[in-house]
Amino acid sequence: MIKRINEWLSITTSSFFNELRNIFNDAGALLIFCIALLLYPVVYALAYEKELVRDVPIAVVDLDKTASSRMLGRMTDATQEVNVVYKPSSMEEAKQLFFDGKINGVFLIPKDFEKNIYKGYQASVSIYCDASYFLFYKQVLSACTTSTSYFSAGVGVKRLMSQGKSYDQALSAVNPLQFQPKFLYNPSGAYGSFVMPGLLIVIIQQTLLIGIGMLGGTVKERKRHKFMIPSTNKRQKAIPVVLGHGLAFLLIYLFNTVIALLWIYNWFSYPDKSGFFKVFYLIIPFLTAVTFLGMTISVLFKKREHSFMFIVFLSPAILFVSGLSWPASAIPPIISHIAYVLPTTSMIPAYLRLRTMGVGLQDVSHEFWILIIQSCVYFVTACIAYKFAFYQSAKKIRAEDENEEED
Repeated sequence: MIKRINEWLSITTSSFFNELRNIFNDAGALLIFCIALLLYPVVYALAYEKELVRDVPIAVVDLDKTASSRMLGRMTDATQEVNVVYKPSSMEEAKQLFFDGKINGVFLIPKDFEKNIYKGYQASVSIYCDASYFLFYKQVLSACTTSTSYFSAGVGVKRLMSQGKSYDQALSAVNPLQFQPKFLYNPSGAYGSFVMPGLLIVIIQQTLLIGIGMLGGTVKERKRHKFMIPSTNKRQKAIPVVLGHGLAFLLIYLFNTVIALLWIYNWFSYPDKSGFFKVFYLIIPFLTAVTFLGMTISVLFKKREHSFMFIVFLSPAILFVSGLSWPASAIPPIISHIAYVLPTTSMIPAYLRLRTMGVGLQDVSHEFWILIIQSCVYFVTACIAYKFAFYQSAKKIRAEDENEEED
């Protein structure tokens, strides 16, 4: 028994150092494992650094040309969401500006706008938003709606004050319910703070899968099957080899994950209600599941670039089913069930609840056990895949030896 344990420890240790040597001797794998994992989050975070889309260029078409219409135009321009850069005299000019890409929306104030207000009739305005880009659409609609609401409230207050009511009475009559929005878990309501925490998890998974796949493709591409089986592993045991390789990947990615989820996360001041050490509760099973999944599929790649092409091809789908770009509850059940093959499907919602909402560890126990089950399942599949690879390698080694003897 002791002899067997020593043998397994020897194989595991040998596999661990061999894999570390392969990683640091492979410029491509080192680029993916270390440089890409740090570069991608920084690039994305810098791109979202402004957090909010402000000063969206729009045009105000004032067909009324009165004091009231000019005031409404100035109120719209004063909002932080839009910037009135053009004031064309007709809708045809505004359309041309839009088609030329100079503006992202048009605010139309019709003729007789002030006249209708003074007569006590309901006046109307038109808002044309570029709905092909929802961030622009949201900002233009929000700015024009806000300015119109404040303008309408002002008209209502003045009308009631002219009837003898005080300012406070008029204000209460016009606005009986006071609206006080409170943004939970994302105080600034910013896009970067919304998307980046989950995107970091996707980047960690994808770079780890690509790197492991590249190393697996290298073995076949360069016909290094002789080196796949350590010299200490004469009986070709898969379990200690999988453990050794897996520990090498985990060691590197534990270090990288600390930098990505601690240093970069705090650098850009993303919402954090739990701290990093609570997150480690999820990071360990997540990295373990991704590592063994990567080792399972790595034996399928015959060339280095195949892993890159395959994982990058799947990246948009992985981002979609993660619930970041589209609510998970709105995804068809069959797709959402298949998505649980990926560790990010469980990790992202649990990580966001833990990190940005500040829930307790017991509230993410369901996802934690899913990650534990995935780790166990993918460890078994990795052992089976490596055993098959050992068998194929042994066949090739015997064939090469026979050819050498014939020669």
